[in-house]
Amino acid sequence: MEKTVIALDLGTTGSRAIAFDKNADVICASYSEFFPIHSKPAWVEQNPYDILNSAVKVLKEIIEKCSSYEITSIGITNQRETVILWNRKTGKPVYNAINWQCRRTANICRDLSEYGKLVKEKTGLFLDPYFSATKIKWITDNVAGVKNSVEKGEIAFGTVDSWVLWHLTGGKIHATDHSNASRTLLYNIKTLDYDAELLKIFGVSESILPKVYDSNFNFGYAEKIITGKSLPIIGILGDQQASLFARCGFEKSIIKNTYGTGLFVMIETGGKIYDSDKLVSTIAWKIDKLPHYALEGSIFTGGSIIRYVKDNLNFINSLGESSDIAKKLDSNGGVYFVPALTGLGAPLWDADARALIIGLTGAATKDHIVRAALESLAYQTMDVIAEFKNALGGEINLSGYKLRVDGKASENDFLMQFQSDILNMVVEKTFFTEMTALGIAGLSATTTGFWTARSFYNLKKIEKSYNPAMDDKIRKNYYGMWKKAVSKSLKWA
Repeated sequence: MEKTVIALDLGTTGSRAIAFDKNADVICASYSEFFPIHSKPAWVEQNPYDILNSAVKVLKEIIEKCSSYEITSIGITNQRETVILWNRKTGKPVYNAINWQCRRTANICRDLSEYGKLVKEKTGLFLDPYFSATKIKWITDNVAGVKNSVEKGEIAFGTVDSWVLWHLTGGKIHATDHSNASRTLLYNIKTLDYDAELLKIFGVSESILPKVYDSNFNFGYAEKIITGKSLPIIGILGDQQASLFARCGFEKSIIKNTYGTGLFVMIETGGKIYDSDKLVSTIAWKIDKLPHYALEGSIFTGGSIIRYVKDNLNFINSLGESSDIAKKLDSNGGVYFVPALTGLGAPLWDADARALIIGLTGAATKDHIVRAALESLAYQTMDVIAEFKNALGGEINLSGYKLRVDGKASENDFLMQFQSDILNMVVEKTFFTEMTALGIAGLSATTTGFWTARSFYNLKKIEKSYNPAMDDKIRKNYYGMWKKAVSKSLKWA
């Protein structure tokens, strides 16, 4: 009987399960979509049952499709920072999941601003609504009865991986891995454990926290009654870490960028933590007791700005149409779109920034705005990589590095060429764009021995390389005007 490994990818807008064979070719896949809840401006929630039910649905479908294969393991990867609190006895959530994009806790962050430096030193993260701790605090402070239930030991907290793992194992396992724990603002990346001082600052009880294990740990078994078959869950990684693992793993000279709802630019830095006042230092993964660190620039609005142009502005009929429109124009016409729909993430970290379109003249058309929206993804990526260079301080020379890309927007031909041009760097796109799923499959399969590390990293085939072709003078002018446009959007709210 042939073997397969299953990746369960718990994304922001849906769950996906993909089964890979020994050559990392896709045997079959299943996808189930769900939708965010926007009850107030800048608030983003999700129904926890939508997340769970979609995960169970795609797992059942993929297991049925793979009935003729021996399934060696399931690996889980997930949207990070999103917060769910649930009752340990009933398994029911006490409130909706507060999504990583939600900005409702900006005031809490401002109230705690005196601890910003301490938080950064311990966690590598910024005191920002993006991360989990202030979301936990908001739920315990604002949802009736939760604080009392926490005191009684009745409440469990988890990011999306923990929530789904708990239910798949029939409520037996309340756990997470180091890559997810490192995104909570409660975890010390130097001691590799939750930090008592941070728990006190955010008013979070240690009793609600999941236990933290290595990323390639055997987290238990998905119960047959839930998924139709009892299978080992081996390996958990946050989605961007999984993508990084797939893109480079232990290979050097690679920066990865995932063009999803947001943009997530990462570089693995081995066993050393590099400090930056504009970037996140985080756990890439912890395998066999060895932590690997990464620098990351998390950009809140990436591919979602193209959907905004389609659904809200009605400037395009399909997401793919934007590339053809942009290619028809000789230039951007001096038009810039700063996509700060929910503030700005790295490297500015301004929760009060707001989106703007600037540089319009009588010659500008909606096509220029479409192109400006696409260009904004490339400029924001450039902002982060410029900060990589500053943070690494010459210890890691980025000359000769390549940008490896994945995510839906990486299929946009105009955007990828413009990205290469504005960075003056080679951009590589692999045949397979679901690198988050491939990454967690790789971690799970190399742990069980289904794949070897060598064979896994030999599987990455480059579909297309984009080489810089823009005149240096034009590049500098474009980027300079972008920086000027961004400055106009800051501290608006």
